[in-house]
Amino acid sequence: MSAADRSPGTIIGVNGPIVRASGMRSASMLDVVEVGGHGLIGEIIRLDEDVATIQVYENTTGLQPGDTVHGTGAPLSVRLGPGLIGNVYDGIQRPLRGLREKSGVFIRRGEKVSPLDEEKKWGFTPLVKIGDDVESGQIIGTVQESRMIEHRVLVPPSMRGGVTMIAEEGEYTINDVICRLSQKRQTVELTLCHNWPARKARPAREQKDLVAPLFTGQRVIDSLFPISKGGTAAIPGGFGTGKTMTQQALAKFCDADIIIYIGCGERGNEMTDVLLGFPELVDPRSGLPLMERTILIANTSNMPVAAREVCIYTGITMAEYYRDMGYAVAIMADSTSRWAEALRELSGRLEEMPADEGFPAYLPSRLAEFYERAGRYEALSGKEGSITVVGAVSPPGGDFSEPVTQNTKRFIRCFWALDRDLADARHYPAISWLNSYSEYAADLREWWADADPNWASHRDEAIDILQKEEKLQQIVKLVGPDALPDTERLVLFAADLLKQAFLQQNAFDEVDKYCEPKKQAAMLGIILDVYHAGKELIEGGVALEQIRRQEVIQKVMRMKSTIPNDALDKFSDLARQVQRELVSPEAKQP
Repeated sequence: MSAADRSPGTIIGVNGPIVRASGMRSASMLDVVEVGGHGLIGEIIRLDEDVATIQVYENTTGLQPGDTVHGTGAPLSVRLGPGLIGNVYDGIQRPLRGLREKSGVFIRRGEKVSPLDEEKKWGFTPLVKIGDDVESGQIIGTVQESRMIEHRVLVPPSMRGGVTMIAEEGEYTINDVICRLSQKRQTVELTLCHNWPARKARPAREQKDLVAPLFTGQRVIDSLFPISKGGTAAIPGGFGTGKTMTQQALAKFCDADIIIYIGCGERGNEMTDVLLGFPELVDPRSGLPLMERTILIANTSNMPVAAREVCIYTGITMAEYYRDMGYAVAIMADSTSRWAEALRELSGRLEEMPADEGFPAYLPSRLAEFYERAGRYEALSGKEGSITVVGAVSPPGGDFSEPVTQNTKRFIRCFWALDRDLADARHYPAISWLNSYSEYAADLREWWADADPNWASHRDEAIDILQKEEKLQQIVKLVGPDALPDTERLVLFAADLLKQAFLQQNAFDEVDKYCEPKKQAAMLGIILDVYHAGKELIEGGVALEQIRRQEVIQKVMRMKSTIPNDALDKFSDLARQVQRELVSPEAKQP
């Protein structure tokens, strides 16, 4: 039944973003509807006989019983095609720039703008010819979407057949037919774009093992708590501990091909920083604007709560589309707590039975639906792509025992816990080395062995020193550091070196803001060399204070900002100086 043949329903009740309508017998679950005279976008989330419960993605002020509801007969879908890169969308994929041009600064309710520019022409290069048989997900041509991203035009999933027409190389709009397929005695026309249901995962051929890291340039992450390409991570922390700042650093420096940044229920000023700052950022690897490989989804806390619930599905569907082209995609979701709060509000208005702290009982399954769409896959096209998901969590009061944090930990393998004390001390990134963990370290040993054969043992030893230091600090608080023997004070000194010279990074320092793998390995090796040499000297009768006074110690403290990524030979010189100064007879003198 076409949309024109469907009889409209009638509103019988309005409760915030939840609307009930009768006369909806021809509708189906998860169908998109247009509500009221403004045609507000909504989605059917419950059906009881001919009464539909609809969550509306726009402000429902002014709706009243008797207003009409028109069904579209289609689920909430994301339009996928060239033009996504560099764009800024709201939670239901309306382009904010297009909305501003059409309705001004304040978006009118019911305003509809195509997610992709329908007038712009794209240079299309065909990769198949007439008579070829093509399968679902196969690449039939390419479009240069940005200077950094080649857009690979895919046969939509569930479609296949023989090519009866393929467009010649030239320029086409997204709605121009560029291919025709003969499929079961029917002709299927393909354009540069297609729609896909936001809540449905796109199919892939095979899920692959996670073997390579998503390299971020942040030493505390890459060296101590690494994440794989295709992995999942959470960044929990209280207000002001640096979740957004950390995610923005990851978006700028990580080695993913494409970044999708979802501002889910965040404050307007934070999203303003992203919207104004990202277009000014330069990709450190290519030297081109970062927006040429970035998609932004802005759904601030003052936007309709129902759109916040769907925005993460919009983002992950776009990510799967580029994964199917063979790209490594990284999603930054900031924050999943605000998304969970939207679920709680909608659940309350639906009068569902609440679970822990008022969240719905299905919160864990919804979190699983999101995080489990991450992974490294062989796509239907035969290309290998991945989706890495990093979700920020905002537990009230920094309480990691609350439901969103605890349920998130069930579905992730990397946990970067932000620490209030570190943030207050201006230690950036404020990731706690005591409360964080990564289950990907074992998977990444082989990859790291190319950068440093000793990475695994150095990592374990560094974490061990930091854990020993925490236990010794309990004694220091009672009796002071002078009561400890030099062997234990050396542990405190080595932990201090690790924290100040390695784990802490200066985001405003041109040298220190990003650290290559080999530089990280060299820095960690030198700090552990100081620790080992210090142990030998103390066993030989040298006082710790004499070791601390050696000139090379200051050079080790400053190496993160004095030795750039492309001057690794200077680390060899520094390592030789450590061995020379910390084993010489002068250093051994009491």
